[in-house]
Amino acid sequence: MKALIVIDYTVDFVVGKLPVGEPGVEIEIRVCELARRFAEQGDWVVMAVDLHEEGDAFHPETRLFPPHNLRGTDGRRLYGKLDEWFAEAEGAVYWMDKTRYSAFCGTDLELRLRERGVDEIHLIGVCTDICVLHTAVDAYNKGFRTVVHADAVASFNPQGHEWALGHFENVLGAEVVRDY
Repeated sequence: MKALIVIDYTVDFVVGKLPVGEPGVEIEIRVCELARRFAEQGDWVVMAVDLHEEGDAFHPETRLFPPHNLRGTDGRRLYGKLDEWFAEAEGAVYWMDKTRYSAFCGTDLELRLRERGVDEIHLIGVCTDICVLHTAVDAYNKGFRTVVHADAVASFNPQGHEWALGHFENVLGAEVVRDY
């Protein structure tokens, strides 16, 4: 069985408080197409969404990035048409809060994947060289076959984006699908 993990495709990460910007906007249609396709095929779709608390001085990202994806803010909403599709999906998609770069760190994601017999995960979202990368590293270490859709990941760092795509293939043994 397969699962699609949509990582941090939120307002704050695309155009808000910590924006990828145009590269994130450009993947919107593809992100929506993949989410819709996986759901229609009966595969499990997970929205792995960054969650931070206002004024949390102890979170390690506090020193690295401005406040973003704060609980209760519009910045945590899924970006654009993905938010519309998610609202219509009526529970067919799993929303999962995460507080670290990797969707596996401190969450029940691995347990839920194993319960469903998932052995292949597909990764899309932002940032290619941060949260997508850390999720892919953990997936590798946990023995999941990993597929990254290059036309549905983006970063504010073009060099980091390209480096991560190579790292997925050459170091993690992931399949990088280049459908563009």
